[in-house]
Amino acid sequence: MTTNTFQSIRGMRDLLGDEADGFEYLSDTIRCLLRAYGYRPFHPPILENTGLFSRSIGEGTDVVEKEMFTFDDHGDSLTMRPEATAGIVRALIQNGMTFGSHKLWTAGPMFRRERPQKGRYRQFHQFSVETFGVAEPEQDAEHLLLAAELWQNLGIAEHVRLKLNTLATPAVRENFRQALVAYFTAHQEALDDDSKHRLTKNPLRILDSKNPAMQPLIASAPKLSDYWDDVSSKHFQRVLACLDAAGIAYDIDATLVRGLDYYNHTVYEWVTDKLGAQGTICGGGRYDGLTQHIGGKATPAVGFGLGIDRTLLLMQAAGSIPQTPSPLAYFILLGETATVTGLLLAAKVRRTCPTREVLTHLADSGIKAQFKKANQSGAHYAVIIGEDELRQQRASVKNLTDGSQESVAFADIADYFI
Repeated sequence: MTTNTFQSIRGMRDLLGDEADGFEYLSDTIRCLLRAYGYRPFHPPILENTGLFSRSIGEGTDVVEKEMFTFDDHGDSLTMRPEATAGIVRALIQNGMTFGSHKLWTAGPMFRRERPQKGRYRQFHQFSVETFGVAEPEQDAEHLLLAAELWQNLGIAEHVRLKLNTLATPAVRENFRQALVAYFTAHQEALDDDSKHRLTKNPLRILDSKNPAMQPLIASAPKLSDYWDDVSSKHFQRVLACLDAAGIAYDIDATLVRGLDYYNHTVYEWVTDKLGAQGTICGGGRYDGLTQHIGGKATPAVGFGLGIDRTLLLMQAAGSIPQTPSPLAYFILLGETATVTGLLLAAKVRRTCPTREVLTHLADSGIKAQFKKANQSGAHYAVIIGEDELRQQRASVKNLTDGSQESVAFADIADYFI
């Protein structure tokens, strides 16, 4: 009888071994920093109504038109989230949290039907960090300072660079949009197919084009900075003043845009040249119009999304993922009674040394096989419990580095490792 061997779905992968350890280290480091800055966990579901993303991301975008995993559930169109912000805003409205200020984060898998390649997966993992109810530009700056501190903590600060721009106010951006449409329409014969499509639906996104043939045309296009009003200029300058005071280097990139009307003021990306085409590891900005756009009360908001998969790739390239500490002890247990005793004693050691790994050998193996496993684990000590140890109520503790061994009373075994 032939049995099928199942494989992971294209674009989705298993995280295991050192990579899984690095994933957890990165996630723990981010959570610790977010806690220090006063951000609280806030976790909406992975599944949302498709209309939420169509409205928040935009009907004419590639994400909505081509990349979402959508299915029908008895007449309801549901989508596995392609990003987290829309779900957070929906939950904020539903739970009556559009008053006051809130500093929130969520993390988990996102899903997009993209062409898989290194650093780009159909299931990818992301931290989404959002602040609601604060309109001041210093809140934009706090997100940037938080990210800069995170890169330092992760050992990758020298490999990332901040690019930022301002999208100004909606009124300014509308004037700019009209100027762009007029300019690109006058040069329509030079547009590639993608840009022609964007011209009618999302003209600001033409500035995002990576097509080398489009770059001279984009370089000569109108600049948003030529249309800034006093409000837009002051907001941006206050953000830059915070960055200058903190000593954070940055590049102002006039082509960095978001195409949807509810984005305004600061927009940014943290980029690296160590990952090839997938160079953006974090991106964010201000979106004061999104809450109202989705159906809630107008609420100032700013946030960013951090790609865990790409950040982990960058840490691997930089060699900044710390080695997993070796286990403290490996319990070698000979016989059923010794196994039960060892389980209880190992639990006491873990309670005494909660940050250290303590292993117990529970398979039915001889002492040579167990010692081989203990040495392979890299444990500092082997704790042997057999018939003699049970009779004396004392464990034999062997230092696996220098080979020394001593007898320790069961009652003292936890304190021995302090």
